Amino acid sequence: MAEAQPQGTGPQGTGKAAGGRSAQLAHTGLRSGWTTGACATAASTAAYTALLSGEFPDPVTITLPKGQTPSFALAVEELAPGRTAAMAGVVKDAGDDPDVTHGALVRATVRALPTGSGVVFRAGPGVGTVTRPGLPLDVGEPAINPVPRQLMREHLAQVAARYGGGTGAAADVEVEISVDHGEEIARSTWNPRLGILGGLSILGTTGIVVPYSCSAWIDSIRRGVDVARAAGRRHVAGCTGSTSEKVAVALHHLPEDALLDMGDFAGAVLKYIRRHPVERLTICGGFAKLSKLAAGHLDLHSARSQVDKGFLAELARRGGADEALAGAVAEANTGLAALQLCSAAGVPLGDLVAATARDESLAVLRGAPVAVDVICIDRAGMVVGRAEPRGPGDAGQGSPRG
Repeated sequence: MAEAQPQGTGPQGTGKAAGGRSAQLAHTGLRSGWTTGACATAASTAAYTALLSGEFPDPVTITLPKGQTPSFALAVEELAPGRTAAMAGVVKDAGDDPDVTHGALVRATVRALPTGSGVVFRAGPGVGTVTRPGLPLDVGEPAINPVPRQLMREHLAQVAARYGGGTGAAADVEVEISVDHGEEIARSTWNPRLGILGGLSILGTTGIVVPYSCSAWIDSIRRGVDVARAAGRRHVAGCTGSTSEKVAVALHHLPEDALLDMGDFAGAVLKYIRRHPVERLTICGGFAKLSKLAAGHLDLHSARSQVDKGFLAELARRGGADEALAGAVAEANTGLAALQLCSAAGVPLGDLVAATARDESLAVLRGAPVAVDVICIDRAGMVVGRAEPRGPGDAGQGSPRG
């Protein structure tokens, strides 16, 4: 089990509670946890260390993308005769988040490959395989997302440099990630519908699971707005996660106490700002999530709202798509696939989603003196759609909601 996060410091471990994401988490009183990607990184680091040195580090410490250094106890370990392979496993601790993978045993088995092979990832039992386009991985690839892959490569390279297991800064290994009972657990996720078959995905962009108790997190959003207003901030940003937060900061140079960790709760941000206005609200998030807002959903969680490909097809028609393209969008596997189809055809679906989400937001604000702009990003943090600020006196708002 991973060591506990110090209570009240927030997922960034800064100890600051003046505003922003760290303060929101501290306000909830909820304990953060660790992603499957962080667990896989810890397990693969321990296994490769044993493969090269003959000893498993326990606990094993890793460095997450934002600099945190959690330590993970090994739940299982096994070194094959002759060091032909090494396996280590970590139990996922999701903190106070109601995550279906909480308590799952994430295993990594590492085997040496010929010099120059690099790191090759394999899906073991309980980890899915991508079977449809539209995801950030090619069809046929194990469902180990790009950020966890990079995190594992970096840690394996450090082990190789320490024990001489590779060339230069690279490790030459096969890494097989498996999750005990993962195929059964995956039936409670959207993986089968997305075409990820055989098990779970190995996920995580920060390595940290932020707990989302609806009532606690909505209350933390309200406190975040209060803090920003008390500090005299006239421009705040509601972001769906850490990647969108980085984009909002880069584009608008906002201080920490002007950042609201909106998560999936767009409605909570809009309704509270309706009663406690600021001059400008930027909403920044992933294209798929914000397409839900554009379609009128105020709760963006995958369990409570889905991407409406028919709605995206209609937006594509407004942007000049012919019927063949609109039909392809309606049948796309994911929102990302729909976006890619339109981008290839020169149809600005990202901008159309951003503009529609902005107008839906203004409708929820019901004439409050707030200008709204929207930024849609892809999984890599690239801007794929923008809508310029519009206020209550401008034309083009949607019908009132909320």
